[in-house]
Amino acid sequence: MSSPTGPTSGLPVRMPRPRQSGRHRRPEPVTAPAAAPPLVLAVPGAPGPSARRLAEETLSIACSELPGLDARIGYVDAEGDAGGYPALDSVLGYAAAQHSARTSEAQQASDEDAAAWARGPAAVVVPLLAGPDTAVLRRIRQSVVSAGSAFELTDTLGPHPLLAEALHVRLSEAGLARADRARLFTVATAADGIVLATVGGPEAVQAAGITGMLLSARLAVPVLAAGLDEEGAVARAADELRASGSRNLALAPCLIGPEADEALPSMAAKEAGCAAAEPLGAYPAIGKLALAKYTELLGITLQAAPLGASLR
Repeated sequence: MSSPTGPTSGLPVRMPRPRQSGRHRRPEPVTAPAAAPPLVLAVPGAPGPSARRLAEETLSIACSELPGLDARIGYVDAEGDAGGYPALDSVLGYAAAQHSARTSEAQQASDEDAAAWARGPAAVVVPLLAGPDTAVLRRIRQSVVSAGSAFELTDTLGPHPLLAEALHVRLSEAGLARADRARLFTVATAADGIVLATVGGPEAVQAAGITGMLLSARLAVPVLAAGLDEEGAVARAADELRASGSRNLALAPCLIGPEADEALPSMAAKEAGCAAAEPLGAYPAIGKLALAKYTELLGITLQAAPLGASLR
């Protein structure tokens, strides 16, 4: 990982396992093409140690899936780069300066790698959001436009089946769902109705509802999405579930973590009279989804390929 001014120390990048020998060996992992632009993870919310750990772990997972990936962190709500929390504006400004320098280098020399790098975007920005949040995405777009270079901004990470898997795991960790749906054992405290809580307004609730349908199919219990940032919405969803016959409810935050006040889910759960699971955090699927947004945009296929493969 790196900061706006160059490499920094931090969470070590996970290295791929040594290649196995024999006919059943796993294929060699794809490495990031030499011309691949940086992945900039746009982290919402107030910068702090927990947000940094989560972002670093997310990018560590992404880098383990695509060795050689240039992964950087930009904090959407940071002011300047004080305290080791580089603002998204600064990270994109540095990437734009790098891109401009490489473009000039490509024009002055017959450097194929530099020319390929210059033809691509200055960076690919991936919002660390489980679903759409209009206010946060507006600030991210403003940073992209202000940087004055060719950047690409991906969609948010969800809705997606991997988010439903992550929510299932968080519920099982809290004793609110079966850990393995393939086994027919029961959990005494398992929920028979789930409120899927999110932030970001009606569009975020609608997106969470899609993930909620996937979660409902996994657990065979009703799931309703509600906004944590809408007064009384979680309690109303809980009342609706109880009216339909559910008695043991649980709140599942469809949140990665830094995009909302950490006290919101527990406060809403208390108001609704139900237990709550933890936010998604740095569950491995989050890093894989962030990388998937990056590779899909660039046309990189995460399968075994000859070294030196270039962007399509």
